[in-house]
Amino acid sequence: MRNTPSRNRPTAKEAMPSFDFLIIGAGAAGLRTALGLAPLGRVAVLSKGEATDSASDWAQGGIAAVTDFVRDSIAAHVADTLAAGGGLCHPERVEAIVAAGPAVIEELAGWGVPFDREHGSWQLTREGGHGTRRVLHVADHTGAAITRTLLAQVYRENQIRIFPHTMALDLIRDDERCLGAWVLDAQGRIKAFTARAVVLASGGAGQVYQHSSSPRGANGDGLAMAWRAGAALANLEFIQFHPTTLYDPGQPAFLLSEALRGEGARLRLPGGEAFLEKYDERAELAPRDVVARAMAMEMRQRGIQHLCLDIHEQDCERIRRHFPGIYAHCQKRGYDLCRDAVPVVPAAHYTCGGIVTDPSGQTTLPGLYAAGEAAWTGLHGANRLASNSLLECLVTARAIATHLAGLATLPAAASVVPAKPDILPALPADVAHERGRALQHLMWTQVGILRRQAELQRAMEQLTQWLEEDALAATGIAVEITHNAFRNRLQCAWLMTRGALARHESRGCHYDADHPNPHQPPEDLIQCLGSAQPERRPIGAADADASVARTLPSAASGTTR
Repeated sequence: MRNTPSRNRPTAKEAMPSFDFLIIGAGAAGLRTALGLAPLGRVAVLSKGEATDSASDWAQGGIAAVTDFVRDSIAAHVADTLAAGGGLCHPERVEAIVAAGPAVIEELAGWGVPFDREHGSWQLTREGGHGTRRVLHVADHTGAAITRTLLAQVYRENQIRIFPHTMALDLIRDDERCLGAWVLDAQGRIKAFTARAVVLASGGAGQVYQHSSSPRGANGDGLAMAWRAGAALANLEFIQFHPTTLYDPGQPAFLLSEALRGEGARLRLPGGEAFLEKYDERAELAPRDVVARAMAMEMRQRGIQHLCLDIHEQDCERIRRHFPGIYAHCQKRGYDLCRDAVPVVPAAHYTCGGIVTDPSGQTTLPGLYAAGEAAWTGLHGANRLASNSLLECLVTARAIATHLAGLATLPAAASVVPAKPDILPALPADVAHERGRALQHLMWTQVGILRRQAELQRAMEQLTQWLEEDALAATGIAVEITHNAFRNRLQCAWLMTRGALARHESRGCHYDADHPNPHQPPEDLIQCLGSAQPERRPIGAADADASVARTLPSAASGTTR
């Protein structure tokens, strides 16, 4: 998409794109939702880049689901998820999502996802936090295999239209419900897309951080748009840091799958010593939050920039066969997995909190649904269990379609062009870019893996100062791509930091050295537009119902704080 502003506005004479369903995001969650909704009406799917540019496409490890009922069980998968989640998972949600896993795998295999097989059965691997092998994979590019398969199914559906290089800028709503979204199309024109129901499947906010395994477009767009529109968000302070990305300064982050450790890779200090056993008896197979925090502590104590991942003791042919993409990339960067210890560093990887949804994917704003990393479903708690994300997004996508199919009547789409939005004062692209880099550095150093209240407070003061500038504080939409990206990242960063400041405990991905222990009972922190502070809700009370809903603003875009 070109980085040029446009002042083109929809007029009464201009055709307004109107669909039955509008899906913002073309990853696994968005595509599977589209397939479920196609029998009900016309579906528009918006992708900021090409249809294959999504975090789902980058997923290496696999999808967790129970398929071997001799060595595994639904109860065991539930137990592992709850243990990894640090007391913040909602058990009834975990049970429902995990129980749907076998049907999801059967559906994907039926559509042609070529999961690896061994001796006539699924080849299962084990990742951190799992008590047994239950992760299905397609070599080391499972996400890409799933999204390409879903995309092939989508292209067969006449009712689905994908709009590449088309970016949602803000949601459209009236006093009662979400009606659609303001969109910047591939030609740089602002258009109003209206629909009977809108689904945010826009991914997470990994690019808020300096070091991130997420695609460059993971700016938290859906999170920020939902918040500005008045929807409730939960637990944004829980950012999962993946322990192992290739330490390669000046190059984009490259993920080294957790499955490597499941197959025997060891994390070592630069001198070759293993160290994880002194933090957790599960060592390399401990949950991600434990491993990433141990790595951060060792690096800080020793004043070093990276640690090492070593799998050279395992069978070389198996490594090449199981991890062809990772092997090839490391070889290109000068490392042979079969011989060398590879330098690694943690990186922001997954947004465990998100837009509050009920079991059918509904948010607190009528007409708005959410799925995938953008959504809070109650599954992940304070720390996501490895490879549960693809499972969650596909189960939620199916639930959204089932819910909408079960309605007696769907709401009518907007019949008139909504009022034209205000355009925010321009933030020059070079300023937005420089501020974006400063924001990422601030979040990495002050709101990262290891946190302290004083650092969080300093970060909050800087974020608030930026938010109060004219180009960011006013109500309206940002039409410059870099301006829009910075605004969304900034608002997400502010919400994350406010949540971290309010959570006076250490739990899962959130470690506060000033409050090193968890407090009881476990609580979700709910953030809504206009609320002075996050609201504390005991586990089980954060579902998207009337008890969470607030008096919602009447404008399509709210203020920034």
